[in-house]
Amino acid sequence: MNRHNHGQLPYLTFSNLETYPGLLHAVFTRIGGVSAPPYATLNLSYAVGDRMECVIANRQRACAQLGLEMGSLTSTFQVHGLDIKQVWRGDRGTGAYPTRGLPRADALITDEPEVPLLMRFADCMPIILYDPVHHAVGLAHAGWKGTVGKIAVGTVEAMQGAFDSDPETMLAALGPGIGPCCYVVRDDVASLAKAAFTSWQEALVSLGDGLWRFDLYRANWAALASAGVPPANVESAEYCTSCRTDLFFSHRAENGRTGRFGVIVGLSQR
Repeated sequence: MNRHNHGQLPYLTFSNLETYPGLLHAVFTRIGGVSAPPYATLNLSYAVGDRMECVIANRQRACAQLGLEMGSLTSTFQVHGLDIKQVWRGDRGTGAYPTRGLPRADALITDEPEVPLLMRFADCMPIILYDPVHHAVGLAHAGWKGTVGKIAVGTVEAMQGAFDSDPETMLAALGPGIGPCCYVVRDDVASLAKAAFTSWQEALVSLGDGLWRFDLYRANWAALASAGVPPANVESAEYCTSCRTDLFFSHRAENGRTGRFGVIVGLSQR
């Protein structure tokens, strides 16, 4: 990943995506906002208990950094499910402000220019997908439920159906999310992961006593490969959100009281 420090606040980009001038993407950190602890400082979520005026100010700052209008942000109410919503021009701005209704979904796809998509994270895995042939993009939210439910595969298939995207030409980016160094799950989650992935040994390591280290990076990488996205087209972030609470919010490391950092992706006219 590449870090951009110019302007009001830092953000990160993926090397395999930033070479496409028609694609805008940014992974924001927790740095540069106005929210007070435990949401300090760039919390972009309305749903965690932060003051609404602070979240709005933070979203305005993030948009200003990217040259966007906050009212153009298009977002969703994330519920750790597998629903995927195609976003149209008429959806532009839905979820930008707290007074507007949000659809329930954990992945958004669009081929509409100037409809920037926003999702929020604090350990769950961001998944960005880009089809450079048909100029279409997807953004997904994958915690353990989304990972074992293969929302990565579902999003690829949704883009195939909606835009005629070919997985072999798609690019993908994973993270930042909680790493296997910090993500320990119990037998119930491990059993679901074993059922979901034939190569589950690559993503699960037993610690004994019914505990397992679960690697969301490897699991979602395997899901994308099974959907036909070439491994060489997938870039992973080199961050664990639980280890790096100086840069990112972490639900697990911060005992559930924290903010959400944002990922924004969007298309411009080519």
